[in-house]
Amino acid sequence: MPDFAHLYAVLERAPVRLEPFEDHHVEPFRAVCARDSDIWEIYPVNLGGDGFDAALTMFRTLNEWVNFAVIDTRTDALVGMTNFIRPKLHNVVEVGGTFIEPSVRGTGFNRSMKKLIIEHAFAIGFKTVEFRVDTRNKRSMAAVLKLGAEHTETLPKQMVTWTGYERDTAVFALKPDQWAG
Repeated sequence: MPDFAHLYAVLERAPVRLEPFEDHHVEPFRAVCARDSDIWEIYPVNLGGDGFDAALTMFRTLNEWVNFAVIDTRTDALVGMTNFIRPKLHNVVEVGGTFIEPSVRGTGFNRSMKKLIIEHAFAIGFKTVEFRVDTRNKRSMAAVLKLGAEHTETLPKQMVTWTGYERDTAVFALKPDQWAG
């Protein structure tokens, strides 16, 4: 059984530090989200512009979400957010609600970030890490497959996004024996 008390932790391995998201992270995260206004069209919520406050409040008040600020240790700057979502008693946790700013994409930073959070999930007893991705987000789906995750299903029209789009959600699962690290 996973040790839920250990979900909230500071996780660090250069160039990434994940720390529990707190009030002092809000304004730096707002600035990060503003640097990529086009991306929000394919996200379930709008963390850009006028949508930021409501979306972030929702993330931070959901009982089944554990929010992390993503810090680039080379600059000590906040560059994004990621979350554990719906940790289940049957040893499954989702990693999602992830956004990192354009400056660190394509640099290996995302893989380093995912490595920290996946290894933490397995270390505290989760047997499966899930990812749920809008099928329009080809970059994220490719990144999840590179981690060794298996595409298990696609849920058609599973969610209505903030734009009114009926999203098809690709579900991926990663088990310890699939994890290449």
